[in-house]
Amino acid sequence: MQVQVISSVNEASTAKFHHKTAIIIDVLRATSTIVTAIASGALCVVPAETVMEARALQRAGDLLGGERFCRKIAGFDLGNSPEEYTEQVVAGKRIILTTTNGTRAIHKSMRADHVLTASLLNAEACARAAVELRRDVVILCAGSHDEFAIEDGLCAGFVLEKLHILCPVAVEMDDFGSAMLGLYRNRSTQIRETMMNGITGRKLLKLGLRKDIEACSSIDIYQDVPRLNGDQLTRN
Repeated sequence: MQVQVISSVNEASTAKFHHKTAIIIDVLRATSTIVTAIASGALCVVPAETVMEARALQRAGDLLGGERFCRKIAGFDLGNSPEEYTEQVVAGKRIILTTTNGTRAIHKSMRADHVLTASLLNAEACARAAVELRRDVVILCAGSHDEFAIEDGLCAGFVLEKLHILCPVAVEMDDFGSAMLGLYRNRSTQIRETMMNGITGRKLLKLGLRKDIEACSSIDIYQDVPRLNGDQLTRN
């Protein structure tokens, strides 16, 4: 299995995804929120690139969720905090979600044969799903403001670690993937601290969103792997 890791959505081009399985990572916070929503019984999550597109996609009974620059969008039902997406709120609901980086990364990967969303919350389950799909893999770290975000690299390294364990054939990585695997192995006992010290983590702390970092740093608490079916992410 060949695995390429892309450092940010700005570095991604659609050609890189052809005939591959794409794994999209935005730990703080889009893919953590998506995984939580699906695990909480949401019918699906529809990723929208813009606020205007999200509003246009909304139908009766849908929930609008998302953020711009880490803040909930005015008039939306939900922000981008996993703790908002409880079973009581989202079960059986279609959620239209737009975020600064994560949903844009999903749209960038739509030429892939399969698109999975990963976070620290479901990394092992996502790696297992990728192995079962029997395609080469492109891991796209969404990043922050078109730049690499350390929490996404940690998660990419975690997924790579699981791929090495679960894949029955050799896993061959590009150089950036090897670096992210090394990052994870070096910081695996300090994940939360590393996230809080990153650029995105520091920004969330300044906004009083420490609980979001804590929620997004839990390890493998879900077996759900949201997968893109048409224009919506559903349970694997």
